[in-house]
Amino acid sequence: MTQTPLLDLSGLTKAYPGVVANDDVSLTIAPGEVHALLGENGAGKSTLVKMIYGLVKPDAGHMKMFGQPFTPTEPRAARAAGVGMVFQHFSLFDALSVAENIALGMENAPKMNALSQQIRAVSDTYGLPLSPDRVVGDLSAGERQRVEIIRCLLQEPKLLIMDEPTSVLTPQEVEILFKTLRKLSAEGTAILYISHKLEEIRALCDSATILRLGKVVGHCVPRETSARDMAEMMVGKLLQTPMRAGKTPGDVVLELKNLSARSPSAFGMPLRDISVCVQAGEVLGIGGVAGNGQDELLAALSGEMLTAPGMVSFKGRDVSLLGPTPRRSMGILSAPEERLGHAAAPDMSLTENAMLTAAARENLDRGGMLDWGAARIFAEKIIEIFDVRTPGPGNAARSLSGGNLQKFVIGREVLQRPDLLVVNQPTWGVDASAAAAIRQALLDLAENGTALVVISQDLDELMETSDRFAALNEGRLSPPRPAQGLTVDEIGLMMGGAHGMEVAHV
Repeated sequence: MTQTPLLDLSGLTKAYPGVVANDDVSLTIAPGEVHALLGENGAGKSTLVKMIYGLVKPDAGHMKMFGQPFTPTEPRAARAAGVGMVFQHFSLFDALSVAENIALGMENAPKMNALSQQIRAVSDTYGLPLSPDRVVGDLSAGERQRVEIIRCLLQEPKLLIMDEPTSVLTPQEVEILFKTLRKLSAEGTAILYISHKLEEIRALCDSATILRLGKVVGHCVPRETSARDMAEMMVGKLLQTPMRAGKTPGDVVLELKNLSARSPSAFGMPLRDISVCVQAGEVLGIGGVAGNGQDELLAALSGEMLTAPGMVSFKGRDVSLLGPTPRRSMGILSAPEERLGHAAAPDMSLTENAMLTAAARENLDRGGMLDWGAARIFAEKIIEIFDVRTPGPGNAARSLSGGNLQKFVIGREVLQRPDLLVVNQPTWGVDASAAAAIRQALLDLAENGTALVVISQDLDELMETSDRFAALNEGRLSPPRPAQGLTVDEIGLMMGGAHGMEVAHV
């Protein structure tokens, strides 16, 4: 007897002005199945899961849960039907405890003592170590994700949707997450898993549906399909591997001398005695677990966080007390990790966002007058060169998928021809093809003499792009090492806090 699918989608279609996000999409998920949803940025993955979760109403098509019509009009209805979702961006309040945050996301939260007991029970059962009394602002990115997962599990979901769940996790935290998901699968919970990390898809998922431009273009069994083949199914073309000719670095562009600074955030990480130089044409890769000073380092380099005199020098000039605007005019550009709200103003158009950071270097501000025509042309250039999927430069930043906004933000900085570019998580949430294009754009900058500081939690990315590698741990930077030939064990030691001395060669 054929098992009734847990979830059955038939002919789902959803259109927005200028774009069909989902076009006649059908798929089924069985109880206990771990099903991957793959596709390049803008392929329609987010719209599809929003329809399942009740955030968006389909224009056409049908959904069924256990053979019964499923038409959630809001997330509360989806949760009541057994659908839980862990979003890519956490929705937590830093100043509240774990238990208080979880209570806010529940329909009928029990009293705090009873809820704390439930949190501990779920935490122990599913191998997600977490104290209900801890303040969320003190948690690592991996622990914050556990809060979101436990909040879902307390509602006993039949289907758990996970959107880019490992983008801010260490390899150890990924393994803990996978053990949890496998246990849930064994108990009959289905998991719809969205990720651009294709080796993780191969390790975890039973089946995969591939979307391209809103349509289903294929299915595969990930364990029997190479990551490259899946990537090429997603983009419909052969993938290009980033290449670099390699040349001798030039003069020192950036010099940090005993950089120390308090974090502007109450829950941030202070920088502690960082000294390093970066030369023209060199890529310094900086790894580390989230929350170890990455945001603060970018802020200190971009001018958003001022430091004591003498700590930050650019081409021999002390810029420690200069803010972002004069640093940009000099050629110090940056792209922070938080793209929506920090790198881009959500409700402003792409043209307006281009004006925000490129006015000086692209001559968009002439005699005190803003040249919006030139700004639009610059935005169109970014969209074309970096293949940003959007109806046009008049669209608001928040209307783009996360990966497409990332391409726009990185493209905006790269096309301004910086002398120093500092980027944090340059390919976060970006599909394999776009990630390769962004990495190639960074390498091309280095070839043309730009000094780059690439901060990332993707170790493969850092090894692919970096000349030298260093690790941030509790606000301290390990001594940089040549990236070529570094082993995973050596990188682990550096990320674990081997400071003040060279890590021993194995």
